[in-house]
Amino acid sequence: PPLLALLCLGARGAEGAAAPSAEPDEPWCPYKVGADGAEGPRLCFRPPARGFQCAARGCRSHRSAGGALVANVLRNGSVLLQWGLRHWGPPSPANAAAAAAALRGFALNCSWDGTYTRFPCDSVELGAACRDYLLPEAHGSVRYRLCLRPRYAPPRPAPPAQCVEFRVEPAAMRDIVVAMTAVGGSICVMLVFICLLVAYITENLMSPAVAR
Repeated sequence: PPLLALLCLGARGAEGAAAPSAEPDEPWCPYKVGADGAEGPRLCFRPPARGFQCAARGCRSHRSAGGALVANVLRNGSVLLQWGLRHWGPPSPANAAAAAAALRGFALNCSWDGTYTRFPCDSVELGAACRDYLLPEAHGSVRYRLCLRPRYAPPRPAPPAQCVEFRVEPAAMRDIVVAMTAVGGSICVMLVFICLLVAYITENLMSPAVAR
């Protein structure tokens, strides 16, 4: 029996060595949004949107002055924010490694212009693994301003925030324009049909009566 047990363990070890090791999944993005009443902010998680590219037909990109923050405004009214770290510091490998080790997360502040004043949006705290964030619903015809700042462990100072401004096209206005275009086309087709019918009646029915 001891020899049989050793043989079984050796076979299982050989199977485990022959099987390919599963690659670790990409880290999820932890974030906290504002203060939700008396309960305070809640910790949430979202999967990263790796490899997203803004298509010309259904998306418009707006980049910050420093180039680190990009706002991709989609046609459905949502906004996908993307950012990187290379625009915030020197590109040397030593500094990049030190910055990655000291990085603690990101702080995102949002505001939008009203009629007389500027109103705050969500204030979001994101983890160090986050490189994008989704605003699911944005008001149409409103100018937004979003500022992102990395957070480092002391004594490393925090770099200045990078901000991006954009305006979301109202979805209702797009629907109205499409509906008016469809109705206008239908009316034009009906008018052409009526004109042809009047011309046919005038040519074939009225002319014999006038002749008699």
